[in-house]
Amino acid sequence: MHAPHSLPTSDNLRASLAALLDGLPPRQAAQAVERLIANYRGRTPTHTPVLRDRSDVVAYAAYRMPATFEAVRAALEAFRERMPEWVPATHVDVGGGTGAASWAVAAAWEGCERRTTVLDWAEPALALGAELARSAGDAGLRGAEWRRQTIGGALAIPDGTDLVTVSYVLGELTEDARRAVTDEAARAARAVVLIEPGTPEGYLRIIEARDRLIAAGFRVVAPCPHSAACPIEPGTDWCHFSARVSRSSLHRQVKGGSLAYEDEKFSYVAAVRDDEVPAAPARVVRKPQIRKGQVLLDLCTPEDGLVRETVTKRHGPLYKAARDTDWGDTWPPQGE
Repeated sequence: MHAPHSLPTSDNLRASLAALLDGLPPRQAAQAVERLIANYRGRTPTHTPVLRDRSDVVAYAAYRMPATFEAVRAALEAFRERMPEWVPATHVDVGGGTGAASWAVAAAWEGCERRTTVLDWAEPALALGAELARSAGDAGLRGAEWRRQTIGGALAIPDGTDLVTVSYVLGELTEDARRAVTDEAARAARAVVLIEPGTPEGYLRIIEARDRLIAAGFRVVAPCPHSAACPIEPGTDWCHFSARVSRSSLHRQVKGGSLAYEDEKFSYVAAVRDDEVPAAPARVVRKPQIRKGQVLLDLCTPEDGLVRETVTKRHGPLYKAARDTDWGDTWPPQGE
């Protein structure tokens, strides 16, 4: 399997996944994905991997890796916006499977040297992840270590790791294992980024992990513009965001429809053990409502929690900026 090393990391990943599917009958791939969707997330004890063999892993990777990659990349872009000078030299991807989060880290810090370790229980996923990584343009991915490791109370992360990512993993764990993973990440890392599905349940898992990180001395970098309690009243709403994902032919076959894209909803928290976190602007926490002559922005703010701001033509350049602002962006834009 070969993919051009000169491609940007996102295109490099898509080309590598497309090459993987060559030779796998489309209907077989679709059937494997349908079965895995039915029972993969959160329904299987962590000591029983659901990804049983290479065809399972190829199908699931082709189906899920692009969405996981885009969600993690969006979270990392928000982190980088607040901490532009921060660069990880070491990265541990906990429960990383075939390595989508590691590809996202490579995309976020394109061209920067790092040492990556991917930890997961499922050997077929690790083997495929290593195979995919060999086609990467990023040297850190090509040289990554792929290590079998139970994700739970026995998890051990090397002390002083710069960045730990935990993406779409907490929902697969028991309550005790979730806390153990979060606490071990907090113990070992300088920065921790956790991503879960953008559902009410995924948000609650993120909030619990966020509280544990703060208690361990971390400061929230994104999406929250503060490290105080989340201003959302429990049970009334949930904080989540959206990343656009290009659909493959496999996506269209499994899900039906002809759209060339879909939107991956996710919840996340990025936190760092650093007293020098710069002051944060507000963040847009809902899709902006564009109306005639005005834009309504739902914001989470550092001082006042959740507020709605109305930006009208009278605001001049700020009104144009508001029309260009997207869900998940900071507000106001830098320089405004």
